[in-house]
Amino acid sequence: MAMDAREIEGLIKQALPDAVVRIEDLRGDGDHYAATVVSSAFKGKSRVQQHQLVYQALQGNMGTELHALALQTSAPEE
Repeated sequence: MAMDAREIEGLIKQALPDAVVRIEDLRGDGDHYAATVVSSAFKGKSRVQQHQLVYQALQGNMGTELHALALQTSAPEE
């Protein structure tokens, strides 16, 4: 069963409440998404650590209900 873009956004915002999240369904199949996430939680973290925070927010759905997620993450500019 595929995940809905709103569900993905909701999980990310639940874990990172200040996040600005943009989700794009790349193929229209509800299985391949691109996400842009901007959060102050990413400040001082490597890109890998930022992505790990997003994957943790998805509560184990990555690789099961969510097949592919292209991520762009960053901290807000000061």
